[in-house]
Parts: sequence; C-alpha cells; structure tokens
Amino acid sequence: MARAGGIAALGEVMQLAFVPDDFDAAITHWTEVMGVGPFFMIENIHLDGMKYRGEPTDAVFTLALAYWGDIQIELIRPENDAPSIYSGEYAQGNRLHHVCILVDDIAKARAVCAEQGAEVMVEGKFGASEVIYVDPGAGPGSLVEILQQDPDGPDLFGMIKAAGIDWDGSDPVRKLG
Repeated sequence: MARAGGIAALGEVMQLAFVPDDFDAAITHWTEVMGVGPFFMIENIHLDGMKYRGEPTDAVFTLALAYWGDIQIELIRPENDAPSIYSGEYAQGNRLHHVCILVDDIAKARAVCAEQGAEVMVEGKFGASEVIYVDPGAGPGSLVEILQQDPDGPDLFGMIKAAGIDWDGSDPVRKLG
C-alpha cells in the first residue's frame, strides 16, 4: 500500500520504459517473442524547453510505443550524446529504465516529488503536454516519468492501444509524426 502523500499516490503505473542496447532487436523481441504490438514510432524528439538537472540540453531521442493489455511498453533510442537520462549514469541498457504515471496537475506532482526528496532530472514539453522525470532517491533504474497530457489534444495513447487489440502481427512498426 502506498504511503499517504507518496509519489505512488499520484496515480497508477501505465508504462514500462526501456532504453535497449539494440533498439531494432528490442522491437523484434517485443513483437515476435512477446507478441506485443504494433509499435508506433516517433522519431527525433526534442522536448520544448528541455532541461537535464536544471540545465538546458539538446538531447534528441526516438521512441516506439505499444500496449501489452493496459500497460504501455516504450522503447527509447537516444539520437545524440547531449546530457540526458538516456546516457551516463542513467543509461540502463536492457533493463527497466523508468515507469510512467499520468497526472492532471503537474504542479501538484512537482510538489509531491519535492516533499519526497525526488530530484527532477528532466523537464520539458511535448506539444501542450508537460513532463518531468524524477529520481526518487534509489539511484539509476528507479526513475519515474510524470506526464500531464493535453486534455484537448488527440488521444494518441488510446489510438495506439486500440491498434493492439486483436493485432495480427502485420505491420509491426508504424511511424507517427
């Protein structure tokens, strides 16, 4: 049970995210061995106003999203060596990199994280959606992504989840954006 006021009180985990050593091999594993897909790829993302540990960064990354039931699987490929959570001490290879929770109020989430001593590692915006990644203190591998989606934006996650229902294995990687 979550401790009152703890980070878990902000919401349920909706995503497991990985930064695999071999991005393409990871997609093949998830689609062919695990039967999860299709993956929707968004290439060369740079968050607006992106900061790593409070300093601006030019980090660029590609991600692929799919659903395994109600859990979103995210695979991430860094596209450059700019400071980020995808390189250095936070690079996790083929292990779990972070989990994600969705919130309605990112300011409240920041306050809860600050109360718990969680350091904001990355912050930025993707369109009208604001995101922070926090380290709650146990070191690499325990990052939590907290995302406040644009309530008036397209239901991207819903579309990706719907594509996975009764997916027949065809067209395993689809590009977005």
